[in-house]
Amino acid sequence: MPPSRLFRSTATTAAAAAAALALLLSGCSSGTSPSPGSAASPDRSTEAGADRPGSAASPLQPLPTAIPNNLRPYYDQKLSWHDCGVAGFQCATMKAPLDYAKPSAATDLKLAVARKQATGPGDRLGSLMVNPGGPGGSAIDYLQQYAPQPAAVRARYDMVAMDPRGVARSEPVECLTDPQMDRFTQTDTTPDTPAEVSQLVTADRNFAKGCEARSGKLLPHVSTVETARDMDVLRAVLGDKKLTYMGASYGTFLGATYAGLYPTRAGRLVLDGAMNPSLDSRTINLDQTAGFNTAFTAFAAECVKKKDCPLGTKSAEDAGRQLSALFKKLDAHPAETGQERKLTESLATTGVIAAMYDQGTWPLLRESLAQAKAGDGRGLLALSDSYYERNSSGHYANQMYANPAVNCLDLPPAFTGPDQVRAALPAFRKASPVFGDNFAWSALSCAYWPVKSSGQTHRIEAKGAAPIVVVGTTRDPATPYTWAKGLSAQLSSATLLTYVGDGHTAYGRGSDCVDTAINTYLLEGTPPAKNKRCT
Repeated sequence: MPPSRLFRSTATTAAAAAAALALLLSGCSSGTSPSPGSAASPDRSTEAGADRPGSAASPLQPLPTAIPNNLRPYYDQKLSWHDCGVAGFQCATMKAPLDYAKPSAATDLKLAVARKQATGPGDRLGSLMVNPGGPGGSAIDYLQQYAPQPAAVRARYDMVAMDPRGVARSEPVECLTDPQMDRFTQTDTTPDTPAEVSQLVTADRNFAKGCEARSGKLLPHVSTVETARDMDVLRAVLGDKKLTYMGASYGTFLGATYAGLYPTRAGRLVLDGAMNPSLDSRTINLDQTAGFNTAFTAFAAECVKKKDCPLGTKSAEDAGRQLSALFKKLDAHPAETGQERKLTESLATTGVIAAMYDQGTWPLLRESLAQAKAGDGRGLLALSDSYYERNSSGHYANQMYANPAVNCLDLPPAFTGPDQVRAALPAFRKASPVFGDNFAWSALSCAYWPVKSSGQTHRIEAKGAAPIVVVGTTRDPATPYTWAKGLSAQLSSATLLTYVGDGHTAYGRGSDCVDTAINTYLLEGTPPAKNKRCT
């Protein structure tokens, strides 16, 4: 089952999915990927930005500007840099308190940090910290593999990444064995009977118990607020007076939280694929359901124009009905994949969701859907595995464990039991006839989490912060455009940069307009013009 509220950058989802399918489908023609914004579906984004549910939430209060004495040893530490094993990069380990309220050297966390020093030419502007989202995405992997694309930015900044607490190299949260995770991902998230509902609940409970057994001491201390505080420690250790930061997807929530806690230490912040911190869990899940429906409609509108579209050639609506019929068929009779695991409805749904992050993956999705209709589940299974970060040896990366650990701590659960899910199903089905049931039932997982949520919805105003750039894509499936509008309306110094197009996040994905605006801001400090739109 896909975890609810997964917000990670295109680079860490669609690119991985495309690579996985390219290997699997080598030798097959994949067609031509559409250019940004070329989908036939209209821009369905709403223009209601600030008056969304949750807009009356209380503002996040900043922390005192003075560093408390008991935290001074962390801020004064010196990093010992060494070779990472990746050309051009250095690595180090930074200490952070497990509990900021009760710091103790005996329980300190060791957080992994990496950097690529400024190459020149031009004067060094400081450090640019990056985070790809998740929660649970490895910022170090992202830095080393994808960021940043523009040489001009790389020349002037030391590029820096820190795997957040509980993630990858930084005291990773652990929950299940690989075979157990295989079974968990196949859990039916569209239960049709009381017995299937019971199986879903049992799976969620067992997942939570596994996390508690393996990472119980860490689970209460992986919140977004605590990671934002770690970022401030790293800022100081790097010698920067202000934080310069680029966050994608969930990384925007981290960056906005930092600005709310430390407004006077917030420098040039780019928040791409923005989240809205004033929304509760149920609204977030419902909005995301609609977002993926919008993305699928765009995919379907393009697909049905092709003679070989596996979902027919009538209309996007009919394509949705055909996809639902395929899911129902797989629910009754999972498809063969050439391995022990078969393609179940849940795995197929996850595969389709993975391809919605980037329109560049749509040709591969068409091929895998055609395969699945013919009884071959390998293509959709490869997409699903890329989403779950499951490698060819059957090992799962840490992201799918860190993700619920952070989400379930940051906000109260969307639902507290099956009855609430059943009551909400009409709203989720209205948001997406294809994905509604899956998203609604997947949102039940935090109901059984072993640690009570410590966070709550709040507005982030960051009064006194330097100009902040918020970026929103109009047909973004994972972080709907309304969220970017909502966040930019909250932040006192924000400028909204809109990309009219498809896919998740906008920077570095082919729009010269977006890239130029952001690069100019990072290099010169000049934000885009008010209400600037790029196509």
